[in-house]
Amino acid sequence: MATLGFIGSGSIGTRIAQLAIAAGIDVVLSNSRGPETLAETVAELGERARAATPEEAARAGDWVVVSIPLAPYRELPVTALAGKVVLDTINYYPMRDGHIEALDSGETTTTELVQEHLAGAKLVKAFNNISDHHISALARPTDAADRSALPIAGDDPKANASAVDLISRLGFDTVDVGPLTESWRFEPETDPYALPYSSDPDAVRAFWAQVSEALSSGTAPQTPPPVDQGVPLPAAQLRTLLADTPRKLTADRVLA
Repeated sequence: MATLGFIGSGSIGTRIAQLAIAAGIDVVLSNSRGPETLAETVAELGERARAATPEEAARAGDWVVVSIPLAPYRELPVTALAGKVVLDTINYYPMRDGHIEALDSGETTTTELVQEHLAGAKLVKAFNNISDHHISALARPTDAADRSALPIAGDDPKANASAVDLISRLGFDTVDVGPLTESWRFEPETDPYALPYSSDPDAVRAFWAQVSEALSSGTAPQTPPPVDQGVPLPAAQLRTLLADTPRKLTADRVLA
């Protein structure tokens, strides 16, 4: 039986875990606070789910999803992840992670930075450009006419192919942009990021602007993030967005 491990079990990880279980894949969840803190989540997911430490989740997974803030990436278990196909959902937000000059300047990408730490793993950038609620709302069977696509990037062709197979089982088509050096094409606020999956992109833009203004003034955002059922993003449309998007460095972003 195939198993998907998770290091980080927040909203993104949990939504992916739900899709995995629906596809007949066992899941092993972990976080930085200990397996006991995931008891409620595991109970909700059912008998195919269990909680473990990050090292245990890494060793158990045929694939491993890493869904954590960027700042603690050096805590990821190097030995346990060696040889694994690792789906990296991490996005860089300096307001949360602190400024990293190599990312601010565009010298490297977020996943290249993580790959340097996890030298023995095979990283594939995935699931970072879609909102958590759209992961659940837009997943479709393989033969569905309204299937959405997600971009991926990775340096190992076999790992990329394995990720494509997994993501298809979870309910999405994929568009492979190539090596990790190209993963900037779907980092925050690029053309393929979040907005194309939303039925009200103007509301999302307004929320980003409101959060940015609140952070600048030292106050908390006053409105919750918009939630909608999403709109399908076909592979052909995603491919065009990826090809045409300009790079968004930290200085170019609304939220930084």
